[in-house]
Amino acid sequence: MSILHDFEYYNPRNIEEVLQLRAEYRDKTRILAGGTDLVVQMKDNIIAPDVVIDIKGIEAFHEITFDENILFIGACITFSELIESEIIQRYFPLIKEMSLTVASMGIRNRATMIGNICSAVPSADSAPILLVYDADVIVRSASKDRIVPITEWFAGPKKTTLKSDEIVTGIALHFPERKHAGCYERLGRYSGEDLAQAGICILAFDDDQYHVACCAVGPIPKRLYHIEEFLNGKVIDQNVIQEAKQIMLNNIFPISDVRASKEYREHMMGIMLERGLMKAVSRLHGGENA
Repeated sequence: MSILHDFEYYNPRNIEEVLQLRAEYRDKTRILAGGTDLVVQMKDNIIAPDVVIDIKGIEAFHEITFDENILFIGACITFSELIESEIIQRYFPLIKEMSLTVASMGIRNRATMIGNICSAVPSADSAPILLVYDADVIVRSASKDRIVPITEWFAGPKKTTLKSDEIVTGIALHFPERKHAGCYERLGRYSGEDLAQAGICILAFDDDQYHVACCAVGPIPKRLYHIEEFLNGKVIDQNVIQEAKQIMLNNIFPISDVRASKEYREHMMGIMLERGLMKAVSRLHGGENA
């Protein structure tokens, strides 16, 4: 299906031009990076922006850097580029593990992590990983810069706290000083272009502290703080896992839809929590950072 409505297309060459366009047209604009969501929604007449701002030509948005233990991922970095990045493989292999679960290779070659969190669908695979690392979303407008903690980014299904004159330039993750290892468990109907039915990410530290986050089992991806409070200070064994599963059932709110029933999601989240904890701890004691 073709895009049937007219729109203005801009191809700015620097960030300042993007900010000027956003300030001028605000809600009438949409940002084009990978386009895997935007173009589909325009073809399906779900959205009809008056102005499309293509940011792929801006060099600064294509950077992955690691400096003073801070990872920066630019707005146009695709999932395939994350998978291939030596920085990601060495310091944040959990991002690579998650990226390999996203759709198909064709989609990963175009879709961006920033686009994934800007779409803000409940099943966004990037979200649990960014949540366990306490990532910051780097936001700019023509008048100011601001940093939004990822825990304050998602405002509802397909809604974020990004303002109409702002853009996301990238995302920053702090490399934990403590020894750590992680795991991302994802439930899907099949391999390929399918959204997660449920997802959970666990980051385990060598002082028996844990970060846990989920997606696709509530209106927004989120940290599971009640589970973390229960797990912190404990050595993982079957008794701990079984109690953590019960706590989780009171803190996730899956729905039934065409991809899975509420009951199936709840059941599988328990299984994935157990798998994730066991794998993260195993990796931790194997000396592998993830």
